[in-house]
Amino acid sequence: MALGPLMLDLAGPVLEARDRELFVHPAVGGVILFSRNFVDRAQLQQLTADIHALRQPPLIIAVDQEGGRVQRFRSPFVELPAARLLGRQFEVNARKAIELARETGWLMAAELRAAGIDLSFAPVLDLDRGVSEVIGDRAFHGDPDTVGQLAAAWMRGMHDAGMAAAAKHFPGHGAVRADSHVALPVDRRQYGDLLDDMRPYERLIRGGLEAVMMAHVVYTDVDESPAGFSARWLKGELREQLGFNGAIFSDDLSMKGAAVAGDMPARARAALEAGCDMLVLCNDRAAAAASVDEIDAPAEPVSQVRLMRLHGRPAPDRAALVASARWQAALKLVEDSRGKPELTLHA
Repeated sequence: MALGPLMLDLAGPVLEARDRELFVHPAVGGVILFSRNFVDRAQLQQLTADIHALRQPPLIIAVDQEGGRVQRFRSPFVELPAARLLGRQFEVNARKAIELARETGWLMAAELRAAGIDLSFAPVLDLDRGVSEVIGDRAFHGDPDTVGQLAAAWMRGMHDAGMAAAAKHFPGHGAVRADSHVALPVDRRQYGDLLDDMRPYERLIRGGLEAVMMAHVVYTDVDESPAGFSARWLKGELREQLGFNGAIFSDDLSMKGAAVAGDMPARARAALEAGCDMLVLCNDRAAAAASVDEIDAPAEPVSQVRLMRLHGRPAPDRAALVASARWQAALKLVEDSRGKPELTLHA
């Protein structure tokens, strides 16, 4: 069975019968987990094993584990620093900040791989423009070259741990005040001004970036549709101009920023037609079921290749991981970074 283009969620810490029935549908290709799906490491390990056992090839299991405010799995997982802290350290000592970024990315990914998670939606490439509260300290910095260097190091760490990277939110969410979870943000800057936002993507694409998540933001100088529903952005800019050959994810289609495209099946169709490979649909089981019925075919062959590359590579189990010298060194770096004062960056 091929991987379908829908990535769905589940309500609790175990697979229920209705989850199993939905997840084996040909239109489904992945599962995204949240804090509500996590009790402890043993439970999470069992849950991911159960999901992976449902079908072949196994469903892709993803999570948002950026660190800082957005970290779905916490204690006993390591508390990861917010990206802004790495940006502040870069201003003081670039070499040490890049080392911290790589080891933080590795630590994040290594812990997740040991628990059976394939993919974390990270790193965040949005620029800190001092405007967006929903991005805020999730951004490394306001300077695109600094963001590119830190994010590239973070990605290398993820690769070291056997995990693909999934950068977000293309082309950039940092210059709009509205939160796309609850509204449709509109960015009225000229196209030339948007090029800075895309520069970190250029760098990571050259370094082997495997996935990108789109922004539910309208950039009026380019297209009146939100970027995630825009062939101009997906095919014209991301594929043709930047040469990206990896998987493209929609952001969550249940967010208010996606409502302009219609009901949930209409949103799913619009995102697929624009060029998305996988569509994230969370926190609305009825809409998920309706979309599954509407999209009854797996992703096209080229998308299949892109998605199959997102499965996590073999990794040490938890005991071997924590016994390793790299684990001890990375943990010390992260713990030492917590002692740094939280400062505000200026674009």
